[in-house]
Amino acid sequence: MTDAISSILSQIRAHEMRMRDISADAAPSNALPGLQGGGGPAQAPGAAGGFSQTLSHAIDNVSRAQRTASELQQAFELGDPKADLARVMVAMQQSQVAFRATVEVRNKLVQAYQEVMNMPI
Repeated sequence: MTDAISSILSQIRAHEMRMRDISADAAPSNALPGLQGGGGPAQAPGAAGGFSQTLSHAIDNVSRAQRTASELQQAFELGDPKADLARVMVAMQQSQVAFRATVEVRNKLVQAYQEVMNMPI
């Protein structure tokens, strides 16, 4: 199980680094709005805030992806020519994958907490 957790965490870190690289460069014209990474300055790992700030940042990114997908879906339903079906489907899949990954991380954290609490003193 720990290999799976390490794999998921490394994928999340790699995705976060890619998002930072994208936000540092000029956004390509075909990029989805709202998915260019965080709005604030990028912090180095281990900077002030630590785990709670990293977790909060990850949850905010998932929320942003879901909001963007919802906005694109609504725009498509209203007939906006900028919201084509392919963009809507990609945004929905991105938000779904991000949400599933967040749920898995939460489940692993709860499982680890329960294991620690069940350890004999």
